[in-house]
Formats: sequence, C-alpha cells, structure tokens
Amino acid sequence: MLSALDRKLVRDLTRLWAQVLAVGLVIACGVMTIVLFVGATRSLDETRSAFYERYRFASVFASANRAPERLKRDLAAIEGVAAVETRIVKDLILDIDGMIEPAAGIAVSLPDAGEARVNRLYLRQGRLPEPDRSDEVAVVETFASAHGFRPGDRFRAQINGKSRELTITGVVLSPEFIYAIGPGDMVPDQRRYGILFMPRKTLAAAFDMTGSFNSAVLTTLRNADVEVITETVDDLLRHYGGTGAYGREDQTSHAFLDAELTQLEAMAGVIPPIFLFVSAFLVNMILSRLIALEREQIGLLKASGYTSVGVAWHYAKMVLAIVLVGLVIGSVAGAWLGGSLARLYAQFFSFPFLVFAGSADLYVIAAVVSVIAALAGAASAIRTVVALPPAVAMRPPAPANYRSLGLDLGILHSVFSQLTTMALRHLWRNPVRTGLTALGTSFSVALLVTALFSFDSIDHMIDQIFFQTSREDAVIAFAGDRHPDALRAVRRMPGILAAEPYRQIPVTMSNRHIEERLVLEGLPSMTDLTRVLDRDQLPLALPSNGIVLSDRVAERLDLRVGDLASIEVMQQDDRIVHVPVAGTIQSLVGLTAYMDLEALNRLVRDGDRISGARVKLDADRLGQTYAAVKETPGISSIALTNLSRANFRATIEENIVISITIYTVLAVIITFGVIYNSARIQLSERGRELASLRVFGFTRGEVSSILMIELGVVVLFAQPLGWALGYGFAWSVAQGFESDLYRIPLVVEQSTYTTASLVVTAAAVVSALAVRRRIDRLDLIEVLKTRE
Repeated sequence: MLSALDRKLVRDLTRLWAQVLAVGLVIACGVMTIVLFVGATRSLDETRSAFYERYRFASVFASANRAPERLKRDLAAIEGVAAVETRIVKDLILDIDGMIEPAAGIAVSLPDAGEARVNRLYLRQGRLPEPDRSDEVAVVETFASAHGFRPGDRFRAQINGKSRELTITGVVLSPEFIYAIGPGDMVPDQRRYGILFMPRKTLAAAFDMTGSFNSAVLTTLRNADVEVITETVDDLLRHYGGTGAYGREDQTSHAFLDAELTQLEAMAGVIPPIFLFVSAFLVNMILSRLIALEREQIGLLKASGYTSVGVAWHYAKMVLAIVLVGLVIGSVAGAWLGGSLARLYAQFFSFPFLVFAGSADLYVIAAVVSVIAALAGAASAIRTVVALPPAVAMRPPAPANYRSLGLDLGILHSVFSQLTTMALRHLWRNPVRTGLTALGTSFSVALLVTALFSFDSIDHMIDQIFFQTSREDAVIAFAGDRHPDALRAVRRMPGILAAEPYRQIPVTMSNRHIEERLVLEGLPSMTDLTRVLDRDQLPLALPSNGIVLSDRVAERLDLRVGDLASIEVMQQDDRIVHVPVAGTIQSLVGLTAYMDLEALNRLVRDGDRISGARVKLDADRLGQTYAAVKETPGISSIALTNLSRANFRATIEENIVISITIYTVLAVIITFGVIYNSARIQLSERGRELASLRVFGFTRGEVSSILMIELGVVVLFAQPLGWALGYGFAWSVAQGFESDLYRIPLVVEQSTYTTASLVVTAAAVVSALAVRRRIDRLDLIEVLKTRE
C-alpha cells in the first residue's frame, strides 16, 4: 500500500501532468542524444575493430614502382612484423553498359594459392576468381549494388591499354575499402568507382610484373613500434621507387572512419549538455513554485511528525519520477534513431554487419547523468524544505518588498498601456527568473543555429572548392609521370577546350623533429582552371623559388613564411632538399602544398614531367571525349568535377536535412518546455491578480496580454543571446570536425539567425497560446477565494 506522502506524490504528478511531460521531454532529448551519439560511436568503433581483427587489416602500407618478390622475405623478417602480403595494385578505366562516362577503378591482385594473409576478403556472394582464369574478377559490394551486378554479370575494363571483358564471380567486402572514395571525389560515388580483385597471374601478365610487386601490406605484433617498421620498409624499397610506407592512421578508408568518429564525439560533447542544463533549470522552476504553494502543507507534515529528510525525499521522488518519464521516452527514441543511423552508415561504410550498440551500461550512464542534472536543479528548492520550520511554514510567506524601479513611470505610461507597464514591472522585479528563462529559451535558438550553419558552411565549401579553386570539368591522371608532350595529346582529344598540366609527388616534409607525409603538387605559375587562392580568396601566382603551404600544414609543422622546410623526395632515393616557405593559404581539403611546376621538376631532377591534366570540356561532345578516354592507354583515371560536385552536394544535403529535422524537433521541445512551464508558473503565482483584473472589467484578451507581453519580452531577449551561444556551439562543432582530410569553415549567414529565431518564436507562440486557454477559463470566484 502507498504511504500518505506517496499518494500525495501521485496526485501532484497527475495534477501537473502537462508540466511533468514538458520537463520529461527535455530530459528525454538529453537521454536520446547520449544514447544516439555515444551508442553510434561505440557501434562504429566496435564493428570496425571486429572487422579489422577477423580479416587481418594491415597496420603498415607501402608502395613502389616495381620491387622484386624476393624482398618479401626481408619485409617479413623485420622485427615486430606478423605477416606480409605483396600485391599488384593498378588503376583502371571501367566501361559499364548504360554509363556514357567512364568509371574509375582499382585492380588488386589475389594470391595465386590460398587465402591472403593480410586484408582478407569477406565473401558476400559467389566465389573468388580462379588463379588460371584471366577474365574473372570479384567486385566490392557497393559497386555491385550500384549497378545491380550479380555473379555471372560482365563489364569491360581498360587493362594497360587493352579492353578486356571481365566476368564477375563474387561480391566481396574488404577491411581496406570500408570507405571507398574515388579520385577527385569528396564523398563515395559507388556508381563511378569500383574495387576489383583479380588473380595475380592476370595482373602480372597484363602489366609485365611477373616476379615483382608494387604494393605491400603488413600486420604487426601487439606493441610493435610502427614508426620503426615503416622506416625499415622505406629502406628496403628505396631503390625500387618506394613512395613511403605509412601506418594505418594515414590509410584513406581508416582515416575517414576516424573522422566520422571524431564528429560523433564532438556532437556528444555539445548537444546533451544543453538539454541537461535546461532540464535542471525547469525542475528548479517547477519545484520552487510547488514548495512555495505548499508551505502550509509542509508545515502540517512536519508538525505531524514527518522529518525534514522524509519531506525532502518526497520532493526528490517527484524529481526522480520526472526523470523516469524522460528516461523511458529518451531510451526508446534513442534506440530507434540509433537503428536508423546504423542503416544510414550502411550506405557509406562497407561492413559485413553494422548493428547499433545500445548496451545496458549506456542507458545506465544516461540515467545517472540525467538524475544528477535534475537533482542539481532541485537542490536549492529541496534545501528550502529542510530548512523550513513548521511554525514558519504554516504562515503565509511575507509579501515581496518592492522598491522603486528607478524609472520614470510617467514616461512609461505615456508610451505603454497600464497592462504593459504591469508586465514590464513584473519582469524587472524578478531579474534572476527573467534572465534564466531567457537563457533557457536561448538554447533553442543556439541549437538551431548550430544545425543550420551547416548549410552555410557547405555552400561556402562548394563555392571555394569547385568554383573558386578547382574550376575544371575533369582531371585526367596518367599511368605514371609523362613528358609534357602528353599534354599536347590531351589537347588534341575530341571535346577538350583547354588543358593545364600538373604534377604530384609524394614527399615527407619536416621541420626539426616534426614531419608530415603529403603530396606536393606542381602547377604552372598562373593557371585558370586550377587556382591557388590567398587568404583574401584572390589568385596567387606561385613563386619561381619556394613552396606555398596550406595553413594546416604550416601549423602542423610550425612553419612560417621565410622558414626553410625540409622535403624528402621519396621517389629519388629519399633525397632531402630545403625549400623556403613563400606563403600560406587557406585550404579546406587535405594537407596541401604547391610549387611552381618548373621549380618542382628542378627539385626532383628527373626532367620535365607531368602527372596529368585538368581540362575544360565541350558539353556537346562529352560522348566523344569519354570514348577517347576509354581508348587511350596512357590514362589511368578521370575524375569528373561536375559529377563529383553534384554527388557531394546531394549526399551532404541528405544528411544535413536529416540532422536539421532532428535538431528542429529538439529545439521546439526545449522552447515548449521553457515557455510553457514559465507561463504556467506565472499563471499559478498571479492567478488572483489576473482574476481581479477581470472583475474590474478588463477583457480576457487584455488580461492575457499581461502574460503574453512578459513571455514576448523573454523570447525577444533570448534571440541575441541564442545567436551568440549558437555561434559558439557552431565553432565548437567546426573545431570537432576538423581533421587532415577536410575542414568545415565557420560560416553563419544572417538568414540562419533569422530562421532559427522564427522557428523558436513560432514554438513559443504555440506554447503561450496553450496557457492562454487556461487564462480564458479561469474560475474567478474560486481564484479570488484562494489564500494569498
């Protein structure tokens, strides 16, 4: 059976159900975001770790131009190395039925006998190619799904200049290509980029690589020194065109997964605290007013023998009941959204499985954090219960000691009506409550600004990357560096309106003990299709002597204009040269460094060479251009900028729309929780005053206007505060998203602030109108009989 206090608790919760639900929803949002973001982080991390371990994902990656197979024994003998797999890896042009444009691909060799010791494949359908069948191939699942391929289907590929029809024998997943991104793309294009796995004999014969390899992957023992291993691998491959071994953290697929985990952790650090703070504030509002209204009951309870601790525990149980409501709703919503997020990840990350990890301890953490936040908000109110003597509690509270506002009331009355003056005076005399209510509402605005700024930032990224910097229609990459005569051949291809050369070489750049592996790009001093922009977004002419670094590279290496950067040219026997830093630029993608093309060729010392060309295409002759690309042996890949831009925008906007929908719902819940509870508390405090005004002859609208004006002023004050907080939260998110792969610029347009304010204002109006109905239904006689 329930005790008397428990029965009172049930009655209170029933009577205050709307306010309890409002606070519970805010707590639910905090619980949901904790479960969602932390659970998604765990899910992604645990799934990745399991896939890596079961299928022996490499810890070290290395490539060379052509190394003899006998080096495999030397690689395996390195201290700390557990297993080695040498391979042939080549870029391909793919010709898919139904696609006018050429697709890009990578062919990775499979061992002629047995299963790979490193980077094993997960077979989803069919079988792996047989070693003696040169026309058989296995493809990754994302590429197969995009084209509806199944075992037995065929497509054509340009293999070392020869068109060959390939038969798909299996659909696979690889830990090396969980996030497969093609050349020139910023997000995966599963239709235009495929990973192919072919027998080693086939690739060795096609590329004259019998007894040789150009790629090696190694797994390491636990606690092995990866840095020492990579240096040893570099020493072994130095004379065979080694381009520098690197660890798992620099592998493209792994790096993108790490960036996603970093983003989730950033969101988990920004969003849940907002809801926990607001819920603590709302609990304090409700409990403080409830205790003020129940002073006489508290006095009677204490006089009847209930201890202060017992009465305090009664109100603490009310807080716990509210938290329980939030926990139930938040846990269910978090688990549901977590499953949806897992399905969304499945579109981008190629895992054999991806299940949202909603483990029990996650809900325990969310519960503990929510209880602590709510009890912290209720602490001051509960402390009042403990300190209140029975005799004092049974007396009405002393009337408020009002003082002069320091305002000229004559001026106020001349500008505002009497009712407006009453509303403003009430706000002025309760500055703490007014400020806290405005602060709580401002978090709704801040949350929306934090979500909506993504549109502004992405638009800025697209404009800078695709319209200001990379203005070409396509990037053609050669199969190895070529003489500049290759540029003239490109210009003679049908549909090519303009072409500009570029050269890219892998280097290790260092300053004292700090070093970074990156690609150094050489461009003609002044170009039109590809421009290097200074910090004022103006074209920058590359100096004839010196290097231009992105701000992130300069920051990582602690280099400034005028300093000497040490550059190790790995393709030239690891020769080290010292080049002055001539300037720094702002770059949003990757770790970038630029030199004048002629200066770069002088630095490398292998003559005039180019790696490819950036081209402008005739839109009316695209079919001819694509056909020529497919038939040209020296072209290893083509990146289509327009398609990459459209795919990037569509992918990002799809994700942003989902995020903004969630954040808008959350912001509306915060607004409703704060405004509705504030209005209900003011109504309970001032019911007698409002009823008296009705008796004096004021209409329902006039009486309601007092409360509406107070809420309107609070919402108005909340806007600039919300803008400032939103900018700060957006900055935190942008910093949390920053990585070596890409950076989100902090751009917040005026329209973003306006949209956030309009949404919050609309939610506030709906909340206020819900309370307005209660004002209109006031029982004047009952209210006027109420004891002050």
